[in-house]
Amino acid sequence: MKKTTKAAGTTAKKAAETVKETAAKTVKETAKAAETVKETVKAAAETAKKPAEKKTEKKAPAAKKADETVKAAEKEVKAAAVKAEEKVKEAVKKAPEAVKKAVEKAPEVVKTAAVKAASRTVKETVFLQYLGKEIDKEVLIEQVKTNWKESGNKVSDIKSITLYMKPEENAVYYVVNDDIAGKIDI
Repeated sequence: MKKTTKAAGTTAKKAAETVKETAAKTVKETAKAAETVKETVKAAAETAKKPAEKKTEKKAPAAKKADETVKAAEKEVKAAAVKAEEKVKEAVKKAPEAVKKAVEKAPEVVKTAAVKAASRTVKETVFLQYLGKEIDKEVLIEQVKTNWKESGNKVSDIKSITLYMKPEENAVYYVVNDDIAGKIDI
């Protein structure tokens, strides 16, 4: 059980580290993408300005329109870049919260996994031997379920079964859901 708990703790730590690393990588990649967008916008704006400046010498009204169009495009691109930067900042703010939640849930997940693993490894077999008779616990449980079903109930409604074996009376008494009692002759 100690090995399972230690392994589970190690697994939780590794998961938390992986989440942190992934969040950091995502933040870096998003920042790089935002920087690339800014550079592309600047280059496009400069390219658009150059033909407009050359034409301004010859055609002043057309150059002014082109210059206005470029400026409007620059404003739109800057606004888009600001929005993208805000989204990146929000993602960066949310990343630590997600990491914290994952780290907080990790011990619970590990404990649940350890309990399930421990419960799966145990196989229970119970036999009652008395005066040359042998009775299996599983057979008794099935008989209780059959009696329950014959009395008009659903097997899925059973939450607990308690057996009381009395070999001196050749009987097994049972209680279903801490409420309904019965007897099975053996």
